[in-house]
This record gives sequence, C-alpha cells and structure tokens, in this order.
Amino acid sequence: MSEVQDQLSEVLRGAGLATPAEARVLLESLRPTEIAVLLESNPPKLRRVIWNLVDDEISTQVLQHLHEDVLEEILASMNTEQLVAAADELDTDDFADLLQTLPQAITQQVLDALDQSNRQRLEAVLSYPEDTAGGMMDTETITVRPRHSVELVLRYLRLRKELPPLTDALFVVNDQDEYVGTLSLASLLTADPTVNVREIMNTDAEALEVGMDDTEVARLFSELDLVSAAVVNAHGVLLGRVTIDDVVDVIIEDADDAMLAPAGLGSDEDTFAPVRRAIGRRGLWLGINLLTAFAASAVINLFEETIAKVVALAVLMPIVASMGGIAGTQTLTLVIRGIALGHVGRHNLMYLLNREFLLAALNGLFWGLLVAAFAAIVFDDPTLGLVLGIAMVVNVLVAAISGTLLPSVLRYMHIDPAIAGGVVLTTITDVTGFFVFLGLATYFYA
Repeated sequence: MSEVQDQLSEVLRGAGLATPAEARVLLESLRPTEIAVLLESNPPKLRRVIWNLVDDEISTQVLQHLHEDVLEEILASMNTEQLVAAADELDTDDFADLLQTLPQAITQQVLDALDQSNRQRLEAVLSYPEDTAGGMMDTETITVRPRHSVELVLRYLRLRKELPPLTDALFVVNDQDEYVGTLSLASLLTADPTVNVREIMNTDAEALEVGMDDTEVARLFSELDLVSAAVVNAHGVLLGRVTIDDVVDVIIEDADDAMLAPAGLGSDEDTFAPVRRAIGRRGLWLGINLLTAFAASAVINLFEETIAKVVALAVLMPIVASMGGIAGTQTLTLVIRGIALGHVGRHNLMYLLNREFLLAALNGLFWGLLVAAFAAIVFDDPTLGLVLGIAMVVNVLVAAISGTLLPSVLRYMHIDPAIAGGVVLTTITDVTGFFVFLGLATYFYA
C-alpha cells in the first residue's frame, strides 16, 4: 500500500510525469480505506487532485473513512446532487455523520432534496447527539412478531432478497412495536419451520437506551461480544440498531482522544491542516498552560529572598515538582481509565483513594529519604536534605489525592478529565511543591 501511495504522490507532484489516466489506474488498486489514508497523508492542494481522480463508484465509501477535518474539506467541494446520491449508498447513521460535518444551511438543502422516506430516517438520527446510541443507530431494521412461525419469517426474508449489512439477528417486537427480544439467524435457520418465534427467541438480549453515551455502548458491546444491538426509547419502542462497525469507530476515536487530548488536540485533527486553521487550536492550549506557569512563578516569587540566600534551592526545585507531577499523572491516568471502563464509581472511590495514598506514602518516603541523603551529602547541608525530603513526600501525597479525586470533580463540572486533568494536576503539583519546599526553607533558614 505505502509503495503505491508513494508512487501516486510522486506522479501527481511531478508535473507531466504521468497522465491522469495512469494515476487513476494506481488509485483503482487501492481499497477505499487506503485511499482515505492517502488523502489524509497529503497537503490540501494535492488532496483535491487525488479526490477528482477517485472513481465515483467508491467515492462514498472513501468518505466514511476520513477524519472530520479532512472530511469537511472534501464535502465542501461536493454539490447537493452528489451528497444526495451518497444517501443511497450509505447506512442512515453513516450518512448522518457526514451531514453533521456540514453547515446547517447545506444540511437542510440536502434533507429537502431527499425523498420522504430517507429524509424521515435521517431526521430521526439527527435529532439525537452524535455521541449517543441514537446518534449512532441505523434505522433500517428487520422486525418480526412473537406469534410468527419460523416458516413465515423465512419466506419473508426470501422475498426481501437482501439483508441490511451486519445483520446477525432479527428484532422481535409486539403489536405496539415495543422491543421484546432477538431472533438470531443461527436459531432461525436450524429451528423447526413449524415452531413460533416465541419459542426460539432470546428475551435476555439487552437493548440500548437511545440516550446512552457512545462510550457506554462500546463497553457493552465489548462485555457482551455483540455484533448488533437494538436501540429503544424511554417507552421501550424499537427505534433502530447499533452495529459493531460503528462501535469500532467509537473505540478508535476514544483511543485517539486519550492520546491527543492532553496536548489540546482532537481525534479529528488534520496533520496537514493550513496554518490559519491550526494556529487557533494550538494557541488556545498554549495560553492556558501559560496561565498555569504564571501561577507557579508567582509562588516562587514569594520566596525570592530565601532563594537568594540558599542558591541550591533553585537547583532542587524542579525535582520536587517533577516527582509530584509524575506521581499524580500515574494516578490520574489510572482513574480516568477506570472511569471509562466503568470500574471506578462513588461506591469504590474512597477505597481507591486510600490505596493511592498508601502507595504515594511508601514511594514518597523511599525516594524522599534517598534524595534527602543525596542533597545533604552533595551540598554538605543536612537541613537542605531534610527540607527537600519533607517537601517531596508532601507533594507526592497531594499528587495522589488530586489525581484520584480530580476526574470526578471535573466530570461533575461537565469538563472532560482527559482534556483538562493534566493541566489542572500539573498546576496543583507545581504550586504545592514550590510552596512547601520554599516555605520550609524559609522557616529553617530564617
């Protein structure tokens, strides 16, 4: 794949080295996912050239695999007719995802151009936040009644001739369209044709509430090994289904967020985004960090006279802050992961806090004594070693407490701990470490 991509990029960059027809041949050797990677691996100007060479038959499939920033750029070059044509090739949830990247005015134009059936399905999905089961669901489902015979169901499926993608089970509903269970295709194909659906259906199959968070949906799919699951409203009425392909997208996006969020970047970040678009995102995060740095500097400034008397304090300050930051980050990362997996909640938060406090105390005492002895020997000053050791123990303990409680506090404030947790924690450990270290030094050397 990479060799073909390199060839195509070189061909398109080298004016006159190949004809568009030859470039199309190279593109035809790639799968839609590979073309999507190729588009994201090149600057915007070259993307437009590549996109114009993509075959119309697979262009819609390519769109499904693009990250949001690049997708917005490609969709901006498409007209309403092309977008409407994509609706016939995509599942409702996938097409809804595409529409949500467009300006509201263009989205409305596309909806108005669709036939009534497609428009109603799309509006149903668009009415829910995209990070919920309702926003992920596909409204195309196959339903049967408990009283139907297996023979009747099989006859109905043969008349359809085609099943929705990733159909592993049919949904069983009552006369009010309320979800009551599933009928797996395996059970349907192996059952006696004369028995009713009621006799072979699975009434234990869990349905997803329409407002369920997408991360919770992914957790359930993982725990229950699901391929698809029904989506119901508050009254239990079947609205649609979520399939494993959408759940995989959520898992990948959450993994990207976990890696990029601490740096103030999103999972949809375009590697080759124009400077004018990227500078705002980077600048905001740098500004936030600058404010936290000023807070730590203000604390240091309070003890200017002490630092002037004992210059070694300036050399040792980063050690205290760094140890607290690392200890806190370990705890913070563990707790955020635990919350995401559903392992950490109010019922066990205090147990976790006690555990992390004990770990921090043991680690703080060990490394505090070691560093205190080192400082006392190197600077020939036992008092300096004592100050450094106490400050390190206190900062590591504060870091453990903060790292444990901070995610819950931020979630209560409706702030994503994966994004803000690192910055807040660093501020706490820096300010605490400098204040305790320099405060103790002022006390002992006054």
